Amino acid sequence: MAPVPSLAALKRRFRNEPLIRDLEIRELIQRALAFESRLKEVKQRIAPADFGWYPWDSFGTLSLLDPLLTGRSRYIRSLIGAEPVLDAGCGDGSLAFFFESLGYRVYAVDHPRTNYNGMRGVRALRAELGSSIRIGAADLDARFRLPLRRCGLALFFGVLYHLKNPLGVLENLAAHARYCLLSTAIARATPDGRVDLQAAPLAYLADRDGLKGDETNYWIFSEPGLRVLVDRAGWDVCDWMVTGDPEAILWGGQRDERAFCLLRSRSFPPLVRTQLLSGWHKLESDAWRCTERRFSVAVEEAGALTLRCTAPASLLDRLGPLAVTARVDGAVIARREFASPGDYDVAVQVKPGVIEFETDKALPPDAADGRERGLIVRAIEIA
Repeated sequence: MAPVPSLAALKRRFRNEPLIRDLEIRELIQRALAFESRLKEVKQRIAPADFGWYPWDSFGTLSLLDPLLTGRSRYIRSLIGAEPVLDAGCGDGSLAFFFESLGYRVYAVDHPRTNYNGMRGVRALRAELGSSIRIGAADLDARFRLPLRRCGLALFFGVLYHLKNPLGVLENLAAHARYCLLSTAIARATPDGRVDLQAAPLAYLADRDGLKGDETNYWIFSEPGLRVLVDRAGWDVCDWMVTGDPEAILWGGQRDERAFCLLRSRSFPPLVRTQLLSGWHKLESDAWRCTERRFSVAVEEAGALTLRCTAPASLLDRLGPLAVTARVDGAVIARREFASPGDYDVAVQVKPGVIEFETDKALPPDAADGRERGLIVRAIEIA
C-alpha cells in the first residue's frame, strides 16, 4: 500500500506555476484531467463523514470546450487576460482550484441553500490545499453583489436552469465579465410533447416538482430562446454548440441536450487607463468602434497594450490582406498582417504617451457610408 502523502507534499503538487502560460484548449484539458486525479486523492484523504462531495463531473465539461472553441479563443489566456476568473455556481470548487493551479486569481460563488453540501466541500478543499481562492455566498436570483468588480472570464456551467430570473443574472454578469463560458439544458418540446419549442424563442417553466424531482429547476429554454436571452442580456455569441446524450433523459422521452457557448459582453466597462484620440468613429451596439485608416490612443501608464480588433470581411474581400502598424514618436513598435477576415490581437509594450496606429488600406466614403473605414476595435486593454 502506497504511503499517504503529507499535506506539505500535496501543497507542492498543487502549487501555482511561476508564470502563466497561454495554453491551447487541448493542453488545458490534459492538465485538467491530471489535476482531477490529484484532487480525487485529496478528497479521499479528507473523507468527510458529515457531508458528501458534489457528485457531478465538473472536469468533463471542460473536455467539451475542444469542439466548441475556435480561433484565438482556443487559447485560454486570450479570454482571461490579466484579470480574475469567476466560477459562478462553483459546486465544490473543482474548476476554481484548477484555474488557480494555472496561476490565475479566482473567485468562487455559490448559494449555500442550493449547493449540494451547503458549500462545506469548497471550504474544506480550500483549507486542505492552502488555497487563496476567494469564496462568496450569494443568491444569484436576489439582489446580489459579486465579490469583484471585473473579471476576464466567468464560468457559468449548469446554472441557468436553476435560476428564477435568468435575464437579470446574465445582465449582472455582463457588467462584470468580459467573456462567459455557459452551458445549460435546452428543450425541443414541453414535457407532454404537445408544444414544439424549436421554432421560436420560447421557454418552459417547470412546476413545483421541478424536473426529475428537483425543485430548483425553473426555466428550460429552446435553442432560439436561449440565443435571444443572451442577446437581450448584453452578450454577443463567439462560439455555439449543441450536444446531446442519447442515454440521458431530460423528461419523458426527450433526451438531455445541452447548449455550450462562449459569450463576449457588450456592457463590460473598459479600464480607465487609455483615451481615444483621433480616427475613431462612434461606439456601435455598445461593443465596438470602427476606425479610420489612421487612429491614435493615449496611454496613462506603461504595460502590455492589446488592441483586440476585427479585420472586416467588407474590407478584405474588396481590397485584399490588411496590415496595421503601431508607432510611437514616428518609430515603428509593431506591425501585424491579417490575411483573412476575423478577430485578431495586436500586442505592444508601451510607455505613457500616444500610440499611433495605421492600416495600409481602408474603405473610402461611399454612397452607403460616408466614413473612411479601417479596422473594427472591440477593446483596448493594458496589463
